[in-house]
Amino acid sequence: MGPVLIEAFRYNRWANLHLLDVCANLTPKQLQLTAPGTYGTIADTWLHLVGAERRYLWRLGGDQGRFTRRHKFPGIGVLREEAATSGDQLIAVARRAKGNETVVSKWSEGSRRVNVGVLLVQAMHHGNDHRTHICTILGHHGIPYGNMDVWAYGESIGADVLLPKA
Repeated sequence: MGPVLIEAFRYNRWANLHLLDVCANLTPKQLQLTAPGTYGTIADTWLHLVGAERRYLWRLGGDQGRFTRRHKFPGIGVLREEAATSGDQLIAVARRAKGNETVVSKWSEGSRRVNVGVLLVQAMHHGNDHRTHICTILGHHGIPYGNMDVWAYGESIGADVLLPKA
């Protein structure tokens, strides 16, 4: 679908891993924090976010199947590995996607034909939405999470370089 969408999914992967690295330093008690207007606890939000990325890939015809949520929180390390893998796979799908391409997608109520671009945009939006929830919880409880906007991503990959004044 183009280099801009690919770059957007590179950012999505980077932002997930950045925030997971922040959350890796939290105590088990802090992973249970929440704040008004968010999805739930930090742990529950990560399970939902990472699980949803796996489901989007599954709906796009991925052969690895759905991320199976354990009854017990698997830990940030496991979720980070899953997020890195799903991030790489979403980048690959964005790279291959063509215009108005559709897929027959698997849903709990049956199959339906879905535009690949719509599924990809939903995956992107969903990640942004729930990362914001986690940042809201962290901020609400006075826990710093660093700069993770797109400018910070650009700096991290060397795409945003401050030039000396002439």
